[in-house]
Amino acid sequence: MRIPSHRPAIERITPYVPGKPIAEVQEEYGLENIIKLASNENPLGPSPLAMEALKEAISGVHIYPDGAARDLRNAIAKKYGVSSDEVFVGNGSDEIIKLLAEAFLLPDDEVIFADATFSEYAYATRLMGAREVVVPVREETHDLTAMAERITERTKIVFICNPNNPTGTYVNAEAVDAFLEKVPEGVLVVLDEAYVEYVDAADFPNAIDLICQGRLVATMRTFSKIYGLAGLRVGYIIAPRDVVALLNRVKEPFNVNLLAQKAALAALDDTEHLERSRETNSQGKAYLYAAFADMGLRYCPTQANFIFVDIGRPCRPVYERLLQEGVIVRTGDIFDRPTFLRVTIGTQEENERFIAALRRALAVG
Repeated sequence: MRIPSHRPAIERITPYVPGKPIAEVQEEYGLENIIKLASNENPLGPSPLAMEALKEAISGVHIYPDGAARDLRNAIAKKYGVSSDEVFVGNGSDEIIKLLAEAFLLPDDEVIFADATFSEYAYATRLMGAREVVVPVREETHDLTAMAERITERTKIVFICNPNNPTGTYVNAEAVDAFLEKVPEGVLVVLDEAYVEYVDAADFPNAIDLICQGRLVATMRTFSKIYGLAGLRVGYIIAPRDVVALLNRVKEPFNVNLLAQKAALAALDDTEHLERSRETNSQGKAYLYAAFADMGLRYCPTQANFIFVDIGRPCRPVYERLLQEGVIVRTGDIFDRPTFLRVTIGTQEENERFIAALRRALAVG
């Protein structure tokens, strides 16, 4: 059998490999009590208000969802003081990144992003046959000065993951303002703020203000992290209305399912769940910082719900030993950091179990 010829651009795409699923570890190692600290999920689970909304909505799944996600867009717009036509809701941030590429990129256009950062920027760029301009991080943080210097007449989009995945580091408001002063017209700056609800830095940039000032800036956010709705796949972008209008041209007709819309709408109002999640994260971060310091391990101070830690040796064998104890983390080698692990901040019980397992794994010669 001979299939049709494919686009050469996709030869450069490597399929995304998610964190190892719990069921696979259970089957491979014969374990039951598995903790997954690999995918930056909320250890407290989904918003209780979202769960109630799901129960009420389930009987309506025979009806197509609102293709424009009007209620959710209106609620997001009200929350941030923007117009609903400046809000686009997608099937997770992943879809929005892909749609941005489909809307704006031609072959040989350029997209600038950091190394290391979220891999979907490279995927979307390659999908459209555009060129990646990868700028190394400096002290594991976006080097905005170097990124500005790489902008050319071919540059269409700059992605800044803030806080950055996998490092958890951030660029502050002063650095972003200075960067934007160097960005010419016609270049869209996308601030990927998937973890923004966990941020406690006083000098973190206000992306909404930048958009309201008329800058060609967008902020991407998600319900997958602090809201605990990763399995429903719903994210959004706030951007100038002309950008949103183009995204609406390339999206699928019913890209966000009914249950996802209802759950996300309810989760927006669940301030109690957000505060509990922030407090759990803050306490867990302090515990893990202290444990890493006690073990003499260097780590990146984080503004997110994960920590990037240098274990000082190849990460794969340590990762495998952790799996044998039922602890799933993320290896740093996929980010070209072969001695790092990325660990999601869990509940106190999960954090303690991870640290105990890590101590044993590092004790092995």
